[in-house]
Amino acid sequence: MVRTYKFRLYPTTEQLEKIQFTLERCRLLYNRLLDERIHAYKMEGKTLTYGQQTNTFRERKQHISTLKEVYSQVLQDVARRLDKAYQSFFRRIKNGDKAGFPRFKPQNRYDSFTYPQSGFDLDGKHIELSKIGQVRIKLHRQPQGTIKTCTITVKNGRYYACLSCEVEAEPLPETNRRVGVDLGIKHLAATSDGQMFAAPNHLRNNEAKLKRQQKSLSRKQYGSMRRRKAIMALARQHERVANQRKDYAHQISKTLVDNYDIIAFEELNVQMMVKNRHLAKSIADAGWSILVQFVTYKAESAGRQVVRVDPHNTSQCCSACNKIVKKTLAERMHRCPHCGATIDRDVNAAINILSRAMRQVS
Repeated sequence: MVRTYKFRLYPTTEQLEKIQFTLERCRLLYNRLLDERIHAYKMEGKTLTYGQQTNTFRERKQHISTLKEVYSQVLQDVARRLDKAYQSFFRRIKNGDKAGFPRFKPQNRYDSFTYPQSGFDLDGKHIELSKIGQVRIKLHRQPQGTIKTCTITVKNGRYYACLSCEVEAEPLPETNRRVGVDLGIKHLAATSDGQMFAAPNHLRNNEAKLKRQQKSLSRKQYGSMRRRKAIMALARQHERVANQRKDYAHQISKTLVDNYDIIAFEELNVQMMVKNRHLAKSIADAGWSILVQFVTYKAESAGRQVVRVDPHNTSQCCSACNKIVKKTLAERMHRCPHCGATIDRDVNAAINILSRAMRQVS
């Protein structure tokens, strides 16, 4: 299996210029290759392939000398990235989804380049990048397995190296325990055995500061240096909120994967749910999709099983007698008039989720 490690880079001024230079060369090449594909289809009715375009790189370097200053495999990855965009475009058309034709990339939409096989070497506190030099890296932990690719990413003025490593799965010992998890707003997650994980509301807690920064940004003159600084400050604050949300999801996902063999969730359509203007901000702030994603990939490496079930009536159905007991969102307790069961509505839903998952597994 493949696992990606993300480390902060601290390039010098000269190295920073080289990274930005490489990004710009890759962006211009991507746009040129896309333009050639569009032109070939319009004029000749054919689609250029990845191989056909990479075979032209040697000739391109003779006419565009700046391409010689970028590592050859980085340029090849640009063509591969465009080819993947086309494959995704054709797949969406085949599946009947929104087409989403590949776009030309402006400067603010192209923020990474990749060393797909070689051209990089990790050495202590530095990483050697071909055509760029030895860049200082903060290794807060050692990457495991064999490093396959290295992607240099720029985000909000900070530089990162993402190392994709091929690692062997490390199954955890069996616990013979199973759990259903109900995702909510008041509690981020409630388990079928009564455990509650509070909703930290990171966005709500930082909302006042974000509003002040947004108000300050709106007063800045377009194109000014102060406006660019305000945009950077606002983006970094949003990134901080996102990192807090991810950190909390990592903690919960590790707890679930360490303690249960089978973990069941509802198959929620979050994109449709956030269209409810009354709950959209709370749903987005909770980060349900992130939590499920983290549990899924950790379960895969730990030998656990994640099951997703139909969410229909999990909150309305009584977990004791299977009778439907209608209740509003304001009612936080499940009280069944048929069998007399009284239980927290989120725990009741989690028990129903686990029951459906076990029937589905069996």
